[in-house]
Amino acid sequence: MATSEERKVRHKKAMQRKKEHIDNKIEKATIDKGLIVVLTGNGKGKSSSAFGMLARSVGHGLHCAVVQFIKGVWETGEHLMFQDHPLVEFHVMATGFTWDTQDRDKDIAAAEATWKEAARLLQDESIDVIVLDELTYMLTYGYLDKQSVLDTLTSRPEMQHVIITGRNASPELIEIADTVAELESVKHAFDSGVKVQKGIDY
Repeated sequence: MATSEERKVRHKKAMQRKKEHIDNKIEKATIDKGLIVVLTGNGKGKSSSAFGMLARSVGHGLHCAVVQFIKGVWETGEHLMFQDHPLVEFHVMATGFTWDTQDRDKDIAAAEATWKEAARLLQDESIDVIVLDELTYMLTYGYLDKQSVLDTLTSRPEMQHVIITGRNASPELIEIADTVAELESVKHAFDSGVKVQKGIDY
């Protein structure tokens, strides 16, 4: 069995190798550009992660915008937090979930009107960070023209960051993204009959 001193020596050497590896990657990372970040998958936390990045951006004094698709009937914590913030422009589709409206034409009209706001923001160089919350559903359900959305995203200002959330991100959206994270659901309280909780789920 290794002595305490031997373990310390091995640990130091391992950390030195790790630091060298990380420093090398940092040195090679020379590109500076606006990112498209896609947060998808069936797990909880996609919007939570997006709004965490929004909070981080606001903390750095960046000008931000939020466009929420699908949500809007419930009063969410993120809306209460950021709706009146001087650095955040906030738009909500406000139709609720598609299984509540059960009206495809109404949903399409609402999605198109909300996308107009998003498209305007995606052409505004003064906006540093945009959260497009639940946008993936608008493409999956065919509420928005996919190619038009992709073209708008790829022609945005060079340094503008975009964070997109929602399940089932399309292959085309994943293709144009710089960073993609897929959240996996291991266990969710709601599946065991627990009500959604204020501050945790909305």
